[in-house]
Amino acid sequence: MPHGKITSEVIGKYEPVICDPQAELEQDLRNPAFKSTYDALEEGYAALDALLRARKEAGLTQEEVARRMGTTKSAVSRLESSFGNEKHSPSFATLRKYANACGKKLEIKLVG
Repeated sequence: MPHGKITSEVIGKYEPVICDPQAELEQDLRNPAFKSTYDALEEGYAALDALLRARKEAGLTQEEVARRMGTTKSAVSRLESSFGNEKHSPSFATLRKYANACGKKLEIKLVG
């Protein structure tokens, strides 16, 4: 068979793999090590989601947020990618500037 040619013989051997991401996650969460890591990342992803949602609701690009914050697009990009990375956690002042640039107010809650 020439390289790259699809024949009925090849198609007949094709068996799609069924993937159910939610079922896979539920199974993985039964593993205590996986669940611990997943739970630790959840807060960072929730914070990132809040930032991205605020920017989207404001209809702003990273460049526009940067201009309003008095910084660069690359700094905003680093900020948005910093969640989940304990080495580069943003300060409250930076988060406040980002929120203000998006027409929002930074609010922090401790929940139990």
